[in-house]
Amino acid sequence: MSGTNVFAAFQKLLPKNLPPGLSTRSANLYQVLSRYGADGVGQRVYQTRWTGKGISDCYWTVTRTTLKKGGTHGKAWGRLVWRGKEVSPREERIRGGLKYSWKNGVSSAPTPSNTPVVP
Repeated sequence: MSGTNVFAAFQKLLPKNLPPGLSTRSANLYQVLSRYGADGVGQRVYQTRWTGKGISDCYWTVTRTTLKKGGTHGKAWGRLVWRGKEVSPREERIRGGLKYSWKNGVSSAPTPSNTPVVP
């Protein structure tokens, strides 16, 4: 079984309402970081809206965090990689932690729809 099939089979076994620490859904930045050890330091995270806009290969590499209120609020710092190139030569504060939805990983362009292309 491939890795994707194993993950899909595993998800079917889990209850519908997972605790926030085990959820794979998007959430605010601090909720996503609190799911990992060391409060998410070293993780790659991205705003889910980037994928909807067709922006791919973009993410923040988290270098430092200060989480509060059970991991739902806090501050985070990191280095931004935008379209495959590191933009931040040194760590900077990650903005929009509560304003946008975030996920772990790297943004990817949306898949094209299955509509036929007429020449």
